[in-house]
Amino acid sequence: MLEEFERYYISIGLKVSYYRKLTGLTQEQLAERMGVDTSFIGQIEAPNILKAISLDTLFRIAKTLDVPPYKFLKFD
Repeated sequence: MLEEFERYYISIGLKVSYYRKLTGLTQEQLAERMGVDTSFIGQIEAPNILKAISLDTLFRIAKTLDVPPYKFLKFD
């Protein structure tokens, strides 16, 4: 069974993927706009890769996608 914090990382990654696709961007386009490597975005979005994401990175993603940051941190 996954630890609770691990489920949160997975949930955040899935939300990043959802909002990226909603805005019509590819992983490559998001990475380019953020100035990071495409593989970094892939690692964040992959539900089977548990990678800690900093708040700074999360806020940069939110700004790039024009999505309020709380949308990524709301766990129902």
